[in-house]
Amino acid sequence: MLENVRAIAFDLDNTLWDIEPVLARAEQRLLEWMRRHCPRIPDQISVDEMRAARTELAREEPDKAHDVTYLRTATLARHARECGYGEEIAASAFEVFFAARNDLLPFADVRPALERLQARYTLATLSNGNADLARIGLADLFALSLNAGQIGAAKPHPGCFERLSRELGLDPQVILYVGDDPLLDVEAARSSGLRTAWINRNGVRWPPHLPMADLSVADCRALADHLESGRAA
Repeated sequence: MLENVRAIAFDLDNTLWDIEPVLARAEQRLLEWMRRHCPRIPDQISVDEMRAARTELAREEPDKAHDVTYLRTATLARHARECGYGEEIAASAFEVFFAARNDLLPFADVRPALERLQARYTLATLSNGNADLARIGLADLFALSLNAGQIGAAKPHPGCFERLSRELGLDPQVILYVGDDPLLDVEAARSSGLRTAWINRNGVRWPPHLPMADLSVADCRALADHLESGRAA
């Protein structure tokens, strides 16, 4: 079924690495930095309140709701102003968070599998997050990397997949999109005409109300194995 695939595009967070502990550690490093450099902010505003402020800003500015970098820097600037600091502190605070957000190790199967796939396919990424592949050490594997901030919309918006297809210079039906989220990744890509693969690292049940992905695999190694066996056949 996937023998005509020419490019493979990957989601990032929770597909190529486990994002929850990374974000928790990044939040902690940011909190420690603020306690040293702008202590009135963490004294007056809790982490939960900061999170709620980002959610509220997304509601206030729906045209920016897809841009997680903007939401965080803008709310940090607001908190600084509210606590008697200059808004410029937000840039330094965000860099602390962003450095920690990209201080991560991909799953062990990722680089070996992607190196195998890179020999046969054009590889790309499409993410709602703001990961920096150069900082993470995976940028050399991908010909194209897109995120919601660049596109101006977040998955499942079809514009994300249209932009991916346009920049790859390929018809959607020869692009395989790989992700962990049945709705935001698999169903959204399928609805835009792409082929789909579900990375199911935790052995969870597929949502019965959604059409199944073209391929379901446990990790990137299994994905490479399947595609290589299909090409060999």
